[in-house]
Amino acid sequence: MQKPAPLFTPVLIAGCAIMLVSFAIRASFGVFQIPIAEEFGWLRVEFSMAIAIQNLAWGIGQPIFGAIAERVGDRRAIVIGAIVYAAGLVLSSFAVSPGAHQLYEVLVGFGIAGTGFGVILAVVGRASSAEKAGSSARLANSPAPS
Repeated sequence: MQKPAPLFTPVLIAGCAIMLVSFAIRASFGVFQIPIAEEFGWLRVEFSMAIAIQNLAWGIGQPIFGAIAERVGDRRAIVIGAIVYAAGLVLSSFAVSPGAHQLYEVLVGFGIAGTGFGVILAVVGRASSAEKAGSSARLANSPAPS
């Protein structure tokens, strides 16, 4: 009898860790909305617009980072995504106008795309054995790959 493949693999754990950090940072923007709006005198709608732009950039960036991953490899695509994400976060921390903040959120959105579901789940799906691929995808909080 063959020993079953382990469910928790290093690739699955690393993928979950990358997505955990990526989405935790993304989710934290809502915590800072009121303090930033009060500090700079921005309207809440201006900050909310930056988050909406971030979400649009995330959606636009998903197929772009999928293509980048196919072209240069998954690891490099994830690293590029993390660098773009970090650049967007650093630049947005220096933003003193709503327009600048909204512009830098485009980088944050693209960074989320590079460290999010599209790229990570492709890696996890390829690294999982055929009988565990569905379980790995569910553990990574996504539908099973088709």
